[in-house]
Amino acid sequence: QVTLVESGGGLVQAGDSLKLSCKASAVSGLSLSSYDVAWFRQAPGDERDWVSCIASSDGTTNYADSVHDRFIISRDNVKNTVSLQMNSLKPEDTAVYYCAADFGACSGSTDYDSSASLYESWGPGTQVTVSS
Repeated sequence: QVTLVESGGGLVQAGDSLKLSCKASAVSGLSLSSYDVAWFRQAPGDERDWVSCIASSDGTTNYADSVHDRFIISRDNVKNTVSLQMNSLKPEDTAVYYCAADFGACSGSTDYDSSASLYESWGPGTQVTVSS
């Protein structure tokens, strides 16, 4: 299990961009490059929804329909981070964003990739608020 920390959340206006980062804690001594990593989000009163994932083996990425063409997931193995570039933000993107990591969890098939139960390691989350 790897310890994860998210950063980059904040308050922005509709149409703005924001970049979230997920970093493996140095204390854990584990490299995020070995893990498939996903982003989930949860708005107040709602279930935790899958947003995107990136595979460690071949860099396969996958996105929820609601963010496709607006969000970009990427990884920097040197910095041991996975980022989520969020563009053209909408008020409905407001949520706490969580990164999660595990092995073999991002296949490119949304029915499989979107399951939160695939992931054992989770960060504490970072708040993103988009005002209209």
